[in-house]
This record gives sequence, C-alpha cells and structure tokens, in this order.
Amino acid sequence: MAAGSRVLALGHYQPARVLTNDDLAAMVETTDEWIRTRVGIRTRHVAAADETVDAMASTAAAKALAGSGVTAEEIDLVLVATCTAVDRSPNTAARVAVRLGLSSPAVMDLNVVCAGFTHALATADHAIRAGSARKALVIGVEKFTDVTDWTDRSTCVLVGDGAGAAVVTAADEPGIGPVVWGSVPQMGHAVRIEGTPGRFSQEGQVVYRWATTQLPPIARRVCERAGIRPEDLGAVVLHQANLRIIDPVAQKLGAVNAVIARDVVDSGNTSAASIPLALSKLVERGEVPSGAPVLLFGFGGNLSYAGQVIRCP
Repeated sequence: MAAGSRVLALGHYQPARVLTNDDLAAMVETTDEWIRTRVGIRTRHVAAADETVDAMASTAAAKALAGSGVTAEEIDLVLVATCTAVDRSPNTAARVAVRLGLSSPAVMDLNVVCAGFTHALATADHAIRAGSARKALVIGVEKFTDVTDWTDRSTCVLVGDGAGAAVVTAADEPGIGPVVWGSVPQMGHAVRIEGTPGRFSQEGQVVYRWATTQLPPIARRVCERAGIRPEDLGAVVLHQANLRIIDPVAQKLGAVNAVIARDVVDSGNTSAASIPLALSKLVERGEVPSGAPVLLFGFGGNLSYAGQVIRCP
C-alpha cells in the first residue's frame, strides 16, 4: 500500500462556441449588466449538438496524460464526475477508457453534481492508499447546457460546458490531503435536475445563504486536517458557482496570500468540471508554483461538499 497519492498533471477542454451575455440578452429578458452584477459571468462555452460528454472528458484526460509521463497502459482506475451523461451503460468512464486505449482499468462514474470532482479525487486517493490502484485518471465533465431551460433567465445565464482532468499516482510523500465531505440532504431540493428530459433549477437564495455562511468554517477545517494555515495557501479553487459566492467564502476563509480562481467569469458554472478546469488553467498560466498548497473545495447539488488540500503539480 502507498503512503499517499499526488496529482502529477492536469488538462482541460472547452468547446469552441462562446456565448456572451449580449447573446443571452437576445434570447431571454436579461442584460449584460444584470448578469455581471449578480453572478460575475461574462461568457460561457457551449458544446455542439454532437459533442458528447465522453468526448470532452477524453480530450481533457489526454492532455493530462501527455503532461504526466504516464502511459495509457499504466492507468488502472478511471473516475468520472458528471451529472449530465445521457447514457447509463457503458458509463462515461468506460467510454473514456476506450477512446484513450486503456487496457483494463476499473471504471466508475460519480454523480455528486458540483462537488463531484473533489469526491472523485478523494476516492482515487483512498483507492491508491488501500493498494487497489496505482495510477488513476480523475475527470470532471459536464454538458450542462443539455439540461438547461433556455427560457429561465435565472438559470440559463449561469451554465457552461467543459472538462478538466488530473492524473493521480501513488506517492511516498502524500500530495493529496485528507478529505472533509458531507451534505445537507434535507435541503437537497435547493438544486435540482429533475424530470424527463431533466432540467436544471435551483433556489438561488437558499444556496447563496448556505454557501456563504456554512461553508467557510468547513473550508477552514479542510486546511486544519491538512496541517495548513489558510494564509499559507498558494491558491484557492472553489466550485465556480458565481463570484457572489466565491469572493465572500474566500475572504471569510482568510486565504490572504492565495491566488483565488475566478474562472467562472469566462466559463460560467460548469458543475463537476469547474474545479479541475479552473486549476488546470492556473497551472498552465504559471500562476501557482509547483508544490504550493492548493485548497480544492466543491459544493452544490444535494447540498453536498467535499474539499482537500493538494500540492500543485
């Protein structure tokens, strides 16, 4: 069994089509100023009709693999966090494995909505620590525009599509800290993708109050379990819900020296993809040094949350 695990490399993918606030203003009763003021989003990426969840996931994963020095044959676990995959079987992880030419990995999808990636990363860390895997692909991917009601101006302005991926390997020195996770299932109705076809809806004020009041102390507990003070964090990558949640939570956490990911401005809310997408961009731009402690903290549907401190690859 390994002492721990670490993230070797990251990759991300976003569709080519960009939808601006002005584009949305031509579709529903809204304005660029209204959207920026309330959620901080300027643009979001929208997948083409034939651009599937597994295709986006595979592109991000291939990029992460290319930067990791790990071969496809070495991957023995694929975990895909998504709530927007259309088909139940083969699952998205299996389809990714086929696209990447993996030989015989364990393949699992996890649906924890916006907290999916941090749940999946913890699951990979646990599997590696237990000796059940050595090298894993952990992917967050969503085609959230597929479950969007484009006549609902309160939700259609939020969402975007994309994918982010991490290659995780066994390590003598743990680079992924202990997870703190949980939920408030009695309030799970506040974020919904229900019906046939499924459509996204939420009680925005309920989510906002919960996130800005209840999550900062949980985020501090994540740091405590990792033995890291918030002021020593190199970066904070929260679920990219909207700036009115990201900025207050980061401020209450006390991460005064950290780079705060605000990819939501350009990408919108990409649910399970948002954390790896934002982190991959920060690393690609060289904004966080290798080895720096980074807080990852996902939250959302089910009013689930999961967070851990990792060492930046």
